[in-house]
Amino acid sequence: MTRTVVVTGASSGVGLAAARQFAQRGDQVVMVGRDPRRLADAVAQVREAGGGREPDALRADFAVLDDVRRLAEHVLGTYPKVDVLANNAGGIPATYRRTVDGFESTIQGNHLAAFLLTNLLRERLRGGRVVNTASDAHARGDLDPDDFISAPERFRMWQAYGTSKAANIAFAAEAARRWPDIVSVSFHPGVVRSNFGDGPMFRLFYRYAPFLTTPEKAGALLVWLATADGLTDGGYYVGHKPARPKGRAADPAVAARLWETSAKAVGM
Repeated sequence: MTRTVVVTGASSGVGLAAARQFAQRGDQVVMVGRDPRRLADAVAQVREAGGGREPDALRADFAVLDDVRRLAEHVLGTYPKVDVLANNAGGIPATYRRTVDGFESTIQGNHLAAFLLTNLLRERLRGGRVVNTASDAHARGDLDPDDFISAPERFRMWQAYGTSKAANIAFAAEAARRWPDIVSVSFHPGVVRSNFGDGPMFRLFYRYAPFLTTPEKAGALLVWLATADGLTDGGYYVGHKPARPKGRAADPAVAARLWETSAKAVGM
């Protein structure tokens, strides 16, 4: 039976590599991206990888929660079951920005949007799996479940990014506790060679630094987490083994509070 796999951030990097590999397995891939041109190029690659099977492609900007709601409406109206949701979309804005929804853009784009999408698709995910792309950068974060706005004068790019990745890990762990019928995990993909970050110097680093992980290797880890048996539900994976998250990302009380405040923030 053909599985339905939704991959956010599928226009490039880890998401595109994983989408190609899912297509090679015969899955129906639903690709989500922000940039129409890059998304169209990615669709052509995934179509070729799938032997001509047409992937579904949807544009959504996760800095706009109404885009997430429209994305969920399309998936719910098209697919009776979602076997895998790969919450992979993410970014690292270099400066403080407030979204149209009123939140700091890093925490919205990397956490709140994924939280909303997963909750909207929850019933279709029964018996399925959610894989959240996190990062070891979560150790730099300062996760406060009661603050999704922060303040411009306190903004630090890496701290904001680390906070959002800590939220990914806490969300995956709390989803496993609340939803026993869905396997939920998060993972560190490595420092991946990709089209990542704001500004030309940042992008040059992520494209050409010699020690970076290839998107194909990180994508293969995502696909493994989406298919392997015997995973630690709620676990944070570094490579093929679960690892203990650092700081507040490992605190179940923080995760429970994050769930409640996230639900209120996105209007669930």
